[in-house]
Order: sequence, then structure tokens, then C-alpha cells
Amino acid sequence: MKFVDEAVIDVHAGKGGDGCLSFRREKYIEYGGPDGGDGGAGGNVWIEADSNLNTLVDYRYERLFRAKNGAQGQGRQCTGKSADDIVLKVPVGTTVVDTAIDAVLADLTHDGERILVARGGRGGLGNTHFKSSTNRAPRRTIPGSEGESRQLRLELKVLADVGLLGLPNAGKSTLIRAVSAAKPKVADYPFTTLVPNLGVVKADRYRSFVMADIPGLIEGAAEGAGLGIRFLKHLARTRLLLHVLDVAPPDGADPVLHAQAIAEELDKFSPALAAQERWLVLNKVDLVPADMQDEYCNDLVSRLGWEGEVHRISAATGEGTEALVFALMNAIEERRLREQEDPDYAEQQQALREQLEEEARERVQLLKAQARLARLAAGDDSDDDDDDDDHDVEIIYSP
Repeated sequence: MKFVDEAVIDVHAGKGGDGCLSFRREKYIEYGGPDGGDGGAGGNVWIEADSNLNTLVDYRYERLFRAKNGAQGQGRQCTGKSADDIVLKVPVGTTVVDTAIDAVLADLTHDGERILVARGGRGGLGNTHFKSSTNRAPRRTIPGSEGESRQLRLELKVLADVGLLGLPNAGKSTLIRAVSAAKPKVADYPFTTLVPNLGVVKADRYRSFVMADIPGLIEGAAEGAGLGIRFLKHLARTRLLLHVLDVAPPDGADPVLHAQAIAEELDKFSPALAAQERWLVLNKVDLVPADMQDEYCNDLVSRLGWEGEVHRISAATGEGTEALVFALMNAIEERRLREQEDPDYAEQQQALREQLEEEARERVQLLKAQARLARLAAGDDSDDDDDDDDHDVEIIYSP
């Protein structure tokens, strides 16, 4: 699942220093001639990729970056000091876009890769440059030129490690609120979540992963019903899926039927995606009497025929969430380590994710085409472009 961590900043390179108007004045030298030095160059603005960073959050609160101006030239043909460059560090994978022309300046894909985004002004010329046989005392100088200014949009594609899926009101948003700093809207009506929510889950110092909350699926989602179809394709990019199941639905329905409905929609949409590893998270266990929890939960798992990992939690009270976070962290780190040590495995996983995403995208496009044909058949020639297929979701940071 790719999200856009985005920030818009203004950068201003420094102005070049002005050239100096000066004449040599020393004892016993009455007419020393011009000796004004040149101005120093203004500072440049660079953007550099840094593998130690993973968000653009710093550029949310500081948006203006200005390099210093070059120093003015001095007498005795002394050139003014050039200003230092400023280097803005961004995460690897950041795209730099010039908003004025809506053009991509660079994709910084390697640690240490940098781009000059605003060039400092050139230093002006002192009057010593304009002396000649006919003009022995020139009073002409050239001021320093202005530095470049740009408004830039920084975009970082973030891959979610864990994706949550389940019916509306299964507790996905409550779970992501409980384990991260993300604050999605939570309420007791369907489709509270209208767009995916992204949260960084910190398991321990220097140990964290990204979790994404997907709008709830309903029966018929694979045929385009509800909001879930708009985001199903993004699930192909996650490393691990969590199937969040409400063990005590307010309508008294059988949770097993709910779980089976989600599995069927996933299989209809993409059999390959349905075959991906999923963990079952039994949520709201606090609503089941303590003396019946083991028997009740074991019965659910048995009737589902679930063979994967199972966790019991209460996202509302926090029960079991810490154990779930550490289990997820360990599993993700194992996958990351294997991808680092085994290039073939890493390439295979990347190819699989891209294949799944393409398969899901084709499914979405097919459904859109079918819907358009249905509208045309009904005499409605309006075009519905309201989908997120080519748009990412912006990460919003709260102070």
C-alpha cells in the first residue's frame, strides 16, 4: 500500500555580494588606481537523500529555507566571502517536484544522492575590472545577482507493512488508534473510515513498522459495492494482512459468517491476494465473559478452519495489543532480514507484490468499465472519475 508523505516548501538561494568601489590609498602613492574586489557567491540550496530518515514530518512545520547572501567585495582587491550552501535532508525515495511548472526535478533513490534545487547568485564585479588606458579611475561596479527561488513539493511513497481488513465496525480504526499515534475517526456506524489511515507503530526503540487501516469490506465488494473496492488493490503492496473479526457483533450475527464473507470477497477479487499470509485478530473479546473466552474463541477458530496465526485483543481496552505489536514486529523484521540477505527472495517478493497490484488494478478497471456500460444502457452518459486508482493518500501529521 503506497501513501504519499508530502510537504510543500519554499527555497531561496543567497544573493551574490556586490562588487566594491575602492581606490588604493597609501603613503607616497597619490594615484593608486582602482582596487575594489568582487563580491562573494550566494549560498546554494541542495536536497540530499538520507537513509536514516523515513518521513517528511520536519518539513510540515518549517517550510521556508533561505541560504545566506555572499559578502560584499572589499578594497585591496579582496573578494567577499562566499556563503555556505544549505543541504536539506530527505528520506531515500523522495520525489522533488517544481510546483511552478509541475515538473519532476529528481527521484532520489540512493543514500547520499543530491540535487541542486536553487543556485546562489554570482558575486558582482569590483571597479578594478573596468580600468583601462583611457579610464584610469573607473567608478563602475556590478552588483551581485539574485539567487534562485523555487516552491517545491516533496513526495515520499510509503509502503505499509501491515494492512487491516474486515467488515465495517470490526474495530480496525480503534486498533490503529490503540497501537499508533494515528487518530482516525471512530463511530458506531458503517463506513466511518472513508479513506485509508496510516499509522507508524513503535514496538521498541529503533523498531517500528507502518500499519494501514482499510475501509471496511461488504458483501459484493468484489463486484464494486461499497467503499472497499476502491482500496482492495492497495492490499497487494503490504507484507502482512490482519483480518480483524468482531467476536461479538451488535446485531447478534455469527462472526464465522462475517469472516467467511470477507474471505469470499477477497477470493473473488484476487485469488492470489486471498492466498497471501493473513493473521486472524479476534477483537472485542472483552465483551465475552472471561470464563467463556477460551471455549468461545477456540470454537470460532475451529469452525473457520483457520490454520494461520491467531491473536485475541480488545482494541478499546488495549488488552492483547502489545503482544500483537511485538509479534508483528518480529515477523516483519524476519522478512526484512531475509530480503536483505537473499537478493533472489527480495526480487521474488517484489515481483509478486507488483503482480498482485497489477491484477487488482485490472480488476478495478474492469468493474469501472462494466459500471460505465450499465450507465450508458440506462441512458446516463455521465462519466464517473471518482476513484483513487491513480491517487495516493496524503499523510497528515498532528502537532
